[in-house]
Amino acid sequence: MDFKDYYKILGVEPTADDKAIKAAYRKLARKYHPDVSKERDAEDKFKEANEAYEVLGDAQKRAEFDELRKYGGQHGRPFQAPPGWENRGGAGAGFENGDFSDFFSSIFGNRGGSPFGRGQQQRSPGRRGQDVELELAIFLEETLSKDSKQISFQVPQSNAAGQRTGFSTKTLNVKIPAGVVDGERIRLKGQGAPGIGGGANGDLFLTIRLAPHPQFDVEGHDLIITVPLAPWEAALGTKVAVPTLTGRINLTIRPDSQSGQRLRVKGMGLANKQGERGDLYAQLKVVMPSQSDATSRELWTQLSQHAAFDPRAHWSK
Repeated sequence: MDFKDYYKILGVEPTADDKAIKAAYRKLARKYHPDVSKERDAEDKFKEANEAYEVLGDAQKRAEFDELRKYGGQHGRPFQAPPGWENRGGAGAGFENGDFSDFFSSIFGNRGGSPFGRGQQQRSPGRRGQDVELELAIFLEETLSKDSKQISFQVPQSNAAGQRTGFSTKTLNVKIPAGVVDGERIRLKGQGAPGIGGGANGDLFLTIRLAPHPQFDVEGHDLIITVPLAPWEAALGTKVAVPTLTGRINLTIRPDSQSGQRLRVKGMGLANKQGERGDLYAQLKVVMPSQSDATSRELWTQLSQHAAFDPRAHWSK
């Protein structure tokens, strides 16, 4: 059989740490997941990435694979396990996840068998169902809500032999935990694919994606909103009704405010894990009228002569 170089499959170096290996696997899993990918061989590549991560994501399996890698199969020669390897005790004996290659089975066993299909055969009580990965887009307002969010997703179905038979749609009401941030991964135990032969269900992993907001930018648990001001509002001061995630507040703009200045509104940002909210920062931006008539230009001229203000005076220092 051909040697499988799991490092090349994930696109990482043999010296890669656990974080890099996990990141590479997630990238491939998202790219080739049968639910989202339209590539013809997406399912095969998805399974191949799962198999590679099953080995490289486990310290013991990775150590055994690294040792086998020394025997030259990675150089294009047919792979043959070294003498005596089958008597090492079989790190994969009792392994319960299906859909792995003959190469994997020859090293780690498959479906509860011994590592090389020799010796005493053991019947596994069942195989664990496949995990399901899903990206969940949520609005900023939903991070503060106590209401559940309904989601629907595709769950792979298999027959008793572990062969894929199709997909079913599953619907759940999910409570968004307080303090979630963009990219956070949430595990819902047992909400993945059903187990086979009495095995446990897989899990559902939700990767949170904060949907872009038309008014707010996010910095950690703080929110930034740009507040446009007319020149006279910045000069004379005013009150502005500023939107927040839970309504509007009246913000006082002091006279002689500067464009780019930030005003802090405490406790009006996003919640953290402890339920405490970050702050809202109102960033002032002076905006000129897009058009002016002769009278307005005359008044601007009088103002410039009276103020005698040079905003670039510091350049000469």
